[in-house]
Amino acid sequence: MELSKESKEKIGIMGGTFDPIHFGHLVTAEEARVKFGMDEIIFIPAGIPPHKNGETVTEPEYRCRMTSLAVSDNDYFSVSQLEAEKESKSYTIETVEYFLKEYGPELDLFFITGADAVLEIDTWKKPGALLKKCTVIAATRPGYHLNLLDSVIDKVAFELRNKVICMEVPGMAISSTMIRMRVSEGKSIKYLLPEKVENYIYENNLYIDS
Repeated sequence: MELSKESKEKIGIMGGTFDPIHFGHLVTAEEARVKFGMDEIIFIPAGIPPHKNGETVTEPEYRCRMTSLAVSDNDYFSVSQLEAEKESKSYTIETVEYFLKEYGPELDLFFITGADAVLEIDTWKKPGALLKKCTVIAATRPGYHLNLLDSVIDKVAFELRNKVICMEVPGMAISSTMIRMRVSEGKSIKYLLPEKVENYIYENNLYIDS
C-alpha cells in the first residue's frame, strides 16, 4: 500500500507479527489514537521478526491480508508492507527512520507495541537512538504492573525514560498464540477477532497444524 505523503502532525506505527491480528491489537491502536490525538495509525506486519528465532511464523502475504481486512472499516487505520517486503530481519529503528524520512523530521512519531516486548527493549537494535526519534507506547492490560520497566529503560538511556509511556488497554488478554491454538484444536475463535479475519483463516486453512 502506498503511503500518503500529506503532512501529518502525529502518526502512530504499530508493529507486530499479527499472526493473526485480533481485537486486542485493534483496541490498543484505537485507544492510542484517541488518547494521544494521532492523525493516523499505520499497522506494519513484520517480515522476519528478529525476536522470533526458531519459531514458525505464517507467510507475510497472509498476515498482511488479514491485517488489511481487520482495519478496512476504520478510516484512521492503514497498513504498510514495508517490513513484510524485506528479505532481511525487520528492526524498529530502521522502520522509524523510514517514516521520519518520508514525512520529515518534524513528525511526532509514536511506536505502539505490547508491554512485554518493551520489557526487552535493551535487546532491540540501537534502543537509545530509537527513543530519541520517537515515543514508545507500551500497551498493557489493567492490573499488569511493569515494576521492571524503569530499570530496563535506565539501562538504555536514563534521560529518555519519559519517552516510554505505559497505556492500560481493556481486552489485552487476547493473544495471537491463543487464537492459533484454538484453531488447531477445532475451538471457536468468534468474537476474538474481526469476522473478516476469522473467515480468511478458515478459507486458507491457516493454523490447522499449529
